[in-house]
Amino acid sequence: MVSPITSMKDAFSLEGKVAVITGGNRGLGFACASAFAQQGAHVAILCRDAQKAAEALEELKQFGGKYKSYTCDIIDRASVRATVAAICEDFGGIDILVNNAGVSCRSELLDMDEELTDWYNVLNADLNGTVHMTYEVGKRMRDAGKGGVIINMASNAAFIVNKTQAMSPYSVAKAGVVHFTRCMANELGKYNIRVNAIAPGFVNTELSKWIPEDQFNYINNQMPLGRFGEPIEVGALAVYFASPASANVTGTTQVIDGGYILSC
Repeated sequence: MVSPITSMKDAFSLEGKVAVITGGNRGLGFACASAFAQQGAHVAILCRDAQKAAEALEELKQFGGKYKSYTCDIIDRASVRATVAAICEDFGGIDILVNNAGVSCRSELLDMDEELTDWYNVLNADLNGTVHMTYEVGKRMRDAGKGGVIINMASNAAFIVNKTQAMSPYSVAKAGVVHFTRCMANELGKYNIRVNAIAPGFVNTELSKWIPEDQFNYINNQMPLGRFGEPIEVGALAVYFASPASANVTGTTQVIDGGYILSC
């Protein structure tokens, strides 16, 4: 049983916890890494861009914890297995996993090549990559007997058809992540491992810079709150799911999109 909080003192603290974040060198992944570090966690960043990882680690240093990056391909099960083993060796275990890494594509199904390359690339990274990490880290959490937290990065695209762009592989993969979250919450609860998901909408990251001005204005006008989200807001929600404050929360997906989903 996951112990409940008894007061608000340290309810959002992650002091001394070890967090692993895939794609933690930029965007929403780095926002989670920064938010966790500010709450006292040690952070292991998984990515494929060593230069961006070094820049991310340099920014985290100000918070005074232990931070390290690892080169990992979440699609490759052997790479995942070796990386998780290395993290456990370096940090002594894993308390929190954020499955953030993923890719997208903007193409209608019938316009894809005959091998459906875009379809399989997105499903393998966004859904299967999440499964690979959950399998390896989940086993470590179970065997350590201390419980843990897994946070999956879904998307509001899991619940809507986004008419501004064709992105069926991404939407289907993220819908799979949402239901995988429910399934894992049920399977892992007996080991005191909580599993939740975050479903962001449009956020001011590098990925949003490609949006044409007319689409950008259209999207903003559809949002009841009238603006794109900020990465740290997603990081703050991740802190909630990772912290004692959410000790009785598992199997949920929280949409954070300024209300955009209400217009679809």
